[in-house]
Order: sequence, then structure tokens, then C-alpha cells
Amino acid sequence: MSGFLGALSDAWAEIRVHKLRVLLSLIGIAVSVGALTAVVAISEYQRQFQTEQSDRFGGRAATIVVNVANDDGTPVDFDDFDERFARVSERFGFSHTGRIVGGMVQGVQLPDGVTEVGARLVDPMYPQIHREVLLEGRWFVDSDLEALAPPVVITEALWDRIGRLPLAQHPTLSLTGGAGGTYQVVGVVPRQGFGDEELRVDLLYDAYRSRVDALPEGAWPQYEVWVGAEQANEIGPVLAMDLRAGLPEGQTVSVSRSDWAAQPGALDVQATFEMITGGIAALILALGALSLINIQLVAMRQRVREIGVRRAFGATSGRVFFSVFLESLVATTVAGVVGIAIVVAILRSDRVVTSLFYGIQDVPPFPMRAALVGLVASVIVGAVSGFIPALVALRVKVIDAIRF
Repeated sequence: MSGFLGALSDAWAEIRVHKLRVLLSLIGIAVSVGALTAVVAISEYQRQFQTEQSDRFGGRAATIVVNVANDDGTPVDFDDFDERFARVSERFGFSHTGRIVGGMVQGVQLPDGVTEVGARLVDPMYPQIHREVLLEGRWFVDSDLEALAPPVVITEALWDRIGRLPLAQHPTLSLTGGAGGTYQVVGVVPRQGFGDEELRVDLLYDAYRSRVDALPEGAWPQYEVWVGAEQANEIGPVLAMDLRAGLPEGQTVSVSRSDWAAQPGALDVQATFEMITGGIAALILALGALSLINIQLVAMRQRVREIGVRRAFGATSGRVFFSVFLESLVATTVAGVVGIAIVVAILRSDRVVTSLFYGIQDVPPFPMRAALVGLVASVIVGAVSGFIPALVALRVKVIDAIRF
């Protein structure tokens, strides 16, 4: 133990003596370890971002979707089925359920005349199930049913058509048809990608039905239930059985999952991303290690006299080996810790993460796995880059100090 501590003391003394050389040789290691740590951490944030993006399309894990249809293609009495679904949901005690009606068109009065735009009916629970993020404003709440001017959420492209009026000024839309009237714009859905010019209005299901007697022809309602992922496989079959009990003849109810976790190969893209970025970071780290080994070998040629003198005064081969070995190990570990600390300080800021992954809602804490991977990598690099120069130091003889 005393021999190890002595070798460690010698290594630290050498680092202090050759501060400039050590600093220059370890900058690359600190950058490489920091890059590796950042890649691992970013992959964790990417996983969360990808999960949230998937949630916006198919619902959170696990989202159960219920559809009903007549076998002969005739319209379904959705009011009757709505009551059936409400009774069954109450027995189950679901906390997150919502109705979505798509396939609708609604006339909207725009500055250039009445324009037919896509329309969708949703419940207040929809944004929670789908993690919807708005560009401006808010989503629907239960109290909106009592508003004199029913609320409406519009797409950014439609907002552009009405002049992007600030929502603080309470802009309104005039809708035509059976549900016609004045609606207050309370939220704006951002464009989903380059070239997205979809014109759409989202209305509260109950607010719309209070103005019309029935859904328009061609509309396709569905029901969504967000339950725990571990409960979905048990609840799904029982829910389907309860909903089918006593159905009118010729009516079919389908119950399935729409969330990303139920899709085969859902994590393949994430695994590929981690493999590619991890390989790049490992390559950077390997190049940094090779550079450090080269510097250490060159430095060892300049330390022949020093090592020969130490051997002449009785330093054992083990003492010389471990002092050189630990010198590299300690230095790279310190450099790795510095690189990791810089990355942690940067990525712990939610503002940085949200700028990298626009729209992410639940920013996870900095993953400890990334810090551990970086620390282990710095120790391995230090061991490898110190082992070879230490073997060279073992071959130095006392006579070499005289000849040097």
C-alpha cells in the first residue's frame, strides 16, 4: 500500500513539474471525454423528444382507441354510442378520456371571402393525451363550455390568413353553416414542418353539438382512453367486451392501441441514432488517446536521464512503472472530470436543451449514465496511454542516463 501511495505521489509530482506539457496533452482528452459525455446525454434527451413527438400523433403510452361502425356502411347513432361509452368509462373509472371527430369541413369567413377549411372536434382532455404544444395561447378547458363566444384553436397557416392578430386582443372567427357564429381564437397550433399550410379549426365537441343536431355526413368519431402501459393489455379486451354487450345488430366495435409503444420496432430509430453518434464519439476519443500516447512517448525519450538517475538511487522497476503509469492515469482522469463538469454545467440548463429540441415538454434531468460513461472512458484512456510509456520506462538502464 505504501508503495502504491509513493508511486501516486511521484506521479502527482511529475504532473506538477510538467504542467504545461500535461495541460497541452490533456486538452484533447478533456474535449474528447466531454464530447462522449455530451453524445450519451443528448441521446437520452433525443429519446425523450422522440417519445413526445410520437405521443403527439398516436397518444401517450398507452392510448386505447375505440371505433364503432355499421357493417352495411350506414351512419351510426353516435349519440346512443356516446352514452354507452360514458357508462362503461364510469365503471372503469378512467381519468383521461376524449372524443375526436375528424373528416369535417367548416366554412370560415376570411378577409378574401368564405373559405372551406378542415375542422376537428375534440374534448379538453385531448392536449394531455397527445402532448399538444401551442405556438400561442392555450388549449380548451372545461369552463369554455360556458363561454358566450365558444373558443376555437386554429393552425398557424390560418392565423396568418387573419393577420396574426395577437391573442391578447381576443381575435374572433366567423363560422358559417349549422354551427355558424362568432368564435374566439384562444390558441394557435404551430406548423408541423416546412411547407405546412394546413388550414384547420379545432372546436370543442360539446360546444359544436349544442348548435347542431347531428354530426355531418362523412365525419368519423373515435374515442381515446389513456391508461398505464402496464394495464393496457388487461383493460383492452375487457373494455371491448363491455362495449359490445347489447350492441344493435350489425354494429361493430374495435378496440386497439394507437401509441408508439405498441408499434413493432418503435425504438429502432433511437438505437440507430445512439449507435452512430456513439461510434463518432468513440472515434474522437480514440484519436485523442493516440495523440496522448504519442506525446507521452516523446516525453519519455526526454526523461531518460531522470529515470536512469532514479534507478541508480534504488528505485525498483515496479516503482518506476507505476509512477509513469499513474501519471497518465491521474492526469486523464482529472481531464475527464473537467470535461464532464463542463458538459453537465451546459446541459443542465433547460434553455439549452429546449433550444436543441424545440417543443420538448418534460426535460429529463442530466443522465448519470452519461457522466459514468465519460468517467470510465477517461480512466480507460489514461490506463492505455500510460501503459505503453510505462513499459518503455522499464527498459531504461542506469548506463542510459550517462550516455544521454
